[in-house]
Amino acid sequence: MDSIKRSTAPSLHHPGAPDTRRLGTATATFRMLSDPTRLHILWLLTQEPSDVTSLVERTGASRTSVSQHLAKLRFSGLVTTQKESRRVVYSIADGHLSRLVIEGLNHADHKVTGEPTHG
Repeated sequence: MDSIKRSTAPSLHHPGAPDTRRLGTATATFRMLSDPTRLHILWLLTQEPSDVTSLVERTGASRTSVSQHLAKLRFSGLVTTQKESRRVVYSIADGHLSRLVIEGLNHADHKVTGEPTHG
């Protein structure tokens, strides 16, 4: 009898109505996305992993501000870190979050430019 192999690949679609725990977790994520500097940092991390110095240069925010935002993002599980020699490199936590950030900014682009929305 052949064994059935279950896919271990993460799914892109999670059917079913959300429960209280999932709604709370999603709300916490949206709360973290509600700050323009944090959203900018996350968008930059969708492009490539980066260290604090690079994020300071690319956001134009102060080093203190970027470091504080990264600490909040790390504490909330939205970014991960990897030590490379003496520097810490930050990455966005997962593909769902990357798509959420990108789609949020795509939505904003439609609102700002007046381009018609699409499905």
